[in-house]
Amino acid sequence: MVSSSFPQSRTEQHSVDMGMNLSSFQWAVKPQQLLQRMQVKLEDILLGKQAEVKQVLVCMLAGGHLLLEDVPGVGKTMLATSIARLLGGQFHRIQFTSDLLPADIVGGMVLDRQDRGLVFRPGPIMANVVLGDELNRSSPRTQSALLEALEDRSVSIEGHSYALPQPFVFIATQNPLQYEGTHGLPEAQRDRFMMQLSLGYPSKQDEMSLLVQYAEGTRYQTNKLRPVMSDVEWMQMQKEIQYIYVHPSLIEYMADVAHATRTNVDCKLGLSPRALRDWLRAGQAFAYFEGRSFILPDDLLAQAVATLSHRIELQGRANNSYSKEQFISKLLLDIPLSKMDNVGKGRGQR
Repeated sequence: MVSSSFPQSRTEQHSVDMGMNLSSFQWAVKPQQLLQRMQVKLEDILLGKQAEVKQVLVCMLAGGHLLLEDVPGVGKTMLATSIARLLGGQFHRIQFTSDLLPADIVGGMVLDRQDRGLVFRPGPIMANVVLGDELNRSSPRTQSALLEALEDRSVSIEGHSYALPQPFVFIATQNPLQYEGTHGLPEAQRDRFMMQLSLGYPSKQDEMSLLVQYAEGTRYQTNKLRPVMSDVEWMQMQKEIQYIYVHPSLIEYMADVAHATRTNVDCKLGLSPRALRDWLRAGQAFAYFEGRSFILPDDLLAQAVATLSHRIELQGRANNSYSKEQFISKLLLDIPLSKMDNVGKGRGQR
């Protein structure tokens, strides 16, 4: 929920709006407690990755898709399967290769021998949680088959549209571009992912703890995970996020950041309106996770690098000097926050 003006009664009106939209759902357990349970379970699986786990949950809670750029063996598949089990949903994995075809992802029409007609055979994209492993090993044509699914939550086959199961989360992994046989994702595809993250290697201490668990047979098995919430509860959370209040100063700040990327001489491709929408939703999800009904500036700043950096393209000389993440971080420091001193004052907790 946003506002384009500064009326005195905005706080009161927001409270009324929140009540009208949310009061019909009866929570047996507070949503923040359910999210914390899910967070703890995932942290038991990915040792020492507390910050990354929370970022992943924020991305999913905001209704976004996740791109993980990492070397093999750091827990990407385990993360995706664990999320599916904790949500009680169906999990599919797609291994992207150079010879993978679009029909291998979305499905297609096949002959029904009984009715002697064509029927739709769903592809592996038809699941609640889908892991696209090594996405950048497939051809651009195959990668483009994902565009409709990621944005519209549906696929089109021979003129007919088929809705994806809800909730739907797509987690893609890609290898660093220096790996042999990889293709860079086109801008349109990168822009469909709300966040790009890297799990990275564990610390020495966490790796030792992991080895001890394996040696003693106490390692947490993902097949023993049980759902911590229903799909109805998860989708209700996603609905409630849309009513998290956003102060007009924050809206202006986000627009200033986008404009700065489009006019900066070091930036070849600036932020799209979709990028700002995703940044806004991520900030709302983070505030909701923390139990607040309004966004603070720190909520947006905490999500900025993961949500924005993969969407820009730097000029050649700038690309050699610093990373996209460093560029976004510096840009945020250069844009003043002076208008936001009173953001959130007088607003209660959820």
